[in-house]
Amino acid sequence: MIRFIIKGLLRDKHRSILPIIIVSIGVMLTVLMHCYITGVMGDTLELTARFSTGHVKVMSRVYAENSDLAPNDLALIDVKELRENIEAQYPDMTWVERIKFGGLVDAPDEFGETYAQGPAMGIAIDIFNEGSGEIDRMNLRESIVRGAIPESPGEVLLSEDFSQNLGVNPGDEVTLISATMYGGMSISNFKVSGTVIFGIPAMDRGAMIADIEDIRLALDMNDATGELLGYFGGGYYEDENAVALSTEFNEKYSSNEDEFSPMMVSMRDQNTFATMIDMADSLAGIIAFVFILIMSTVLWNTGLIGGLRRYGEVGLRLAIGEEKGHIYRSMISESVLIGIVGSVSGTIFGLFFAYLLQTKGIDISGMMEGSTMMMPGIIRARITPEAYYLGFIPGLFSIVLGTLLSGIGIYKRQTAQLFKELDAWGG
Repeated sequence: MIRFIIKGLLRDKHRSILPIIIVSIGVMLTVLMHCYITGVMGDTLELTARFSTGHVKVMSRVYAENSDLAPNDLALIDVKELRENIEAQYPDMTWVERIKFGGLVDAPDEFGETYAQGPAMGIAIDIFNEGSGEIDRMNLRESIVRGAIPESPGEVLLSEDFSQNLGVNPGDEVTLISATMYGGMSISNFKVSGTVIFGIPAMDRGAMIADIEDIRLALDMNDATGELLGYFGGGYYEDENAVALSTEFNEKYSSNEDEFSPMMVSMRDQNTFATMIDMADSLAGIIAFVFILIMSTVLWNTGLIGGLRRYGEVGLRLAIGEEKGHIYRSMISESVLIGIVGSVSGTIFGLFFAYLLQTKGIDISGMMEGSTMMMPGIIRARITPEAYYLGFIPGLFSIVLGTLLSGIGIYKRQTAQLFKELDAWGG
């Protein structure tokens, strides 16, 4: 029977080619839209993770309680040993050290006197170690406006707006006035190697990016760091894994009796990101569900109309003595075959275009100028395991459902009307 159905579909192009094309297009759009929505929502969270939260973050317990203030006097110590232990236990993750600091940036005039001053919000990262990936993670190369990325110790980056307000240019020297880890005053001179724009108003107003070793020296933080950030190897935040990882770590390393013991928190547990993560997942699911529902309706109608258009054919088959149940089953089998072929081809094309969008992306940085939202400048799709089977919901089940409903009319046919219908069909 299957062979007979396949031959029939191959010989009658109207029964096979057009329905398969329609199913393929519908499935392709479903898969592509799912990957696109997932990618956009995920990239918004990833941008925050790269700049601030990491996928997980290790801090001292007392630092975590006051993390909004970035209190370096409560920072982690003996970081080298701690990091070696963490990297050995979680080798599939990338770990980087960060120090957030604040202070006053003083810009001198040609006589060495103070010309301008402004408060700075600083981030110390591992700039000179290429293996850290911090330059790419912070998107510094693409953010450079003037000058270049620091190439030697003692060089820093300033946000473009901040440098304009201070009246300094690449090559000029500035002085950072801050506090050491132990509460003393710190005065350090740096050379401005370049200026950057992040597109984030809070950072563009007064950001300073420096190498972490320079800031350790300036703030007397030898073998200490404010935060130790961890990133999953896949490049995307995995909520369940992050929560399980932080629970496992805290049971082993953290102690309620020692306020300076290390404590790991997932991105979900930082600030109000739990709401953001849940909202992103819900919104992506709702949009995907609505789109699948729309495509399912379209393909259901395709199956329904296809069955009704074969009304005369069914009458002829009944007239020559074919059983109603056999006709009904054969029509359903045809729909299943069309649904499978269309779903497979549509999924392949959808994944292909999603892969292109995932690797190449769409540059919308020009549209983001002046925006106050923390959004990625390049929109990318993200292929997830669900994308491999999601298209079969509208592609297979919907068209089969349409055929099931249209085929009910087979059992309502009256033999007395068959010859009349045959005359009309033949004419």
